[in-house]
Parts: sequence; structure tokens; C-alpha cells
Amino acid sequence: MNAFLHHFSFEIRTGVRNKQLLLMNYLFPLGFYLLMGFIMPQINPPFRETLVPAMVVFAILSATLLGIPDPLVTARENGVFRSYKINGIPAVSILLIPALTTILHLVVVSGLILVTAPLLFQAPLPQNWLNFLAVFGAMLLACAGISVLIGVISANSRMTVLWSQIVFVPSMLLGGLMMPYNLLPKFAGKLAQLLPATHAMNAFSGLAMGGTADFSPWGSVIVLLVTGLLSFGLAWYLFCWDSRNTTRRGSVWMAFLVLVPVLVGMFLFE
Repeated sequence: MNAFLHHFSFEIRTGVRNKQLLLMNYLFPLGFYLLMGFIMPQINPPFRETLVPAMVVFAILSATLLGIPDPLVTARENGVFRSYKINGIPAVSILLIPALTTILHLVVVSGLILVTAPLLFQAPLPQNWLNFLAVFGAMLLACAGISVLIGVISANSRMTVLWSQIVFVPSMLLGGLMMPYNLLPKFAGKLAQLLPATHAMNAFSGLAMGGTADFSPWGSVIVLLVTGLLSFGLAWYLFCWDSRNTTRRGSVWMAFLVLVPVLVGMFLFE
């Protein structure tokens, strides 16, 4: 426990001074939020109704997918993980602490969005705060888990960019942030259900914002929770201490098992 707390404190201190993490955790999501808040309601007035959940989801996507994987790979390549092992820091700590520190930053960013959106853009706040927090937590767990898994399976920094963008870009286009799910063609809608962002937006609408869900909102929450737990479990199982991957227990292709919850959810939670 002492090693975990010391590692956590160290990551918090270094994260505050890390310009890349500052960009992904604060400047990028808040800058995009302000841009969308000022422009999109003028082009598409109904966007104001989904501004809060859409920008919270965007903040989670950018901070986790674009902020977590690369530092994990860089630390492994530079031998930092080996020094952690020598000093008694367990693999679980190495995987959980980047996620926990990112979550702390996201709580701050999401709070800023919730406070300022009604004042700046006349955007509605959640009607059910408990459900909002439940969906928020489920989305955090899913994206943090997927991001940690990407960091574990990626051979180098270039691969983290590839894997992260495979999730991030479709989420922006199909995940309900810019365009409602019900306007997507049927095939695109099925692809969208593979994305955590789609499930988060569906659950936010049906459970927290007073809107209508396109499919089971609690089903979406379950998919997010199971995806997050499975991702962390796979990341722990596939974790290796060095860049030569000599300590990995399974094939990186096992990471695709993370798709199982969303595939099952497509049939169970229509």
C-alpha cells in the first residue's frame, strides 16, 4: 500500500508539470468545448440540448485515449517499469495509477463544463444527477480501461497513436457527439454500437438528460462497465515489464476480447 501511495503521489506531481498531459486533460477538451458551444448552436440549435453530455464524453475520450497509452509505452521502453519492479511497485499499480490520475483531472474538467455550460450557452443540466454520475463513472471506467490496454499491447508510440485513433475518430463521427444516433444509416448505426461513446450518449440521454434513448440505456451502462473491467483484466494479464515483451503471458490478439461485451450488448439490449 505504501508503494502504491508513493507512486500515486509521484504521478500527480509529475503530471502537473507534464505539458502533454496538460494539453490532453485540460486545454484540448476545454478549448473544443468552447468552440463547439459558440458555433454549433448557431448552426444546429438542438445541439444545445446535448452540449453537456457530448462535451463531457469528448473530454473523457481525449484525456484517456490520447493521454494514457503513450506515457505507458514510453516508460516501458525507457526501462522505468523495470526500476518500478525492483522497488516493489506491482503491475496493478502501474496500470491503475495513470487511470486514477486522469480520472481526477476529468472530474475537474467535467465540473467546469457543468458550471459554465448553462451560463455561457444556455445548455440544460442533467435532470437526474445520480444517473448522470452513474453513466459518467461507467464511461470513465470503459475508456480508462481501453486506454491502459492500448498502452500495454502497443509495441511503440506509433502504435499507440494508431490504436487510439481507431477508437477516437469513429467516436467523433458516429458516437452521437456531433450527429444523433437515429440519423445514422442502419449499417453505420451497428458500427456505432461498438463504440463506448455511443453507449455513453445513449445512456446520458435516456437516464440523465430527460431525452429518449435509442436502445436500452441501462444496457449501455452495463456494456460500459463490463468493457472497462474486462479491459483492465486483459491489460493486467498481458502486461510486460520490458520492451522485449519477454514476460508477456499471452498474445496481444487477446485484446480483441474487449469487443465481446459490445457484441453481446447489440443482441441483448436492443
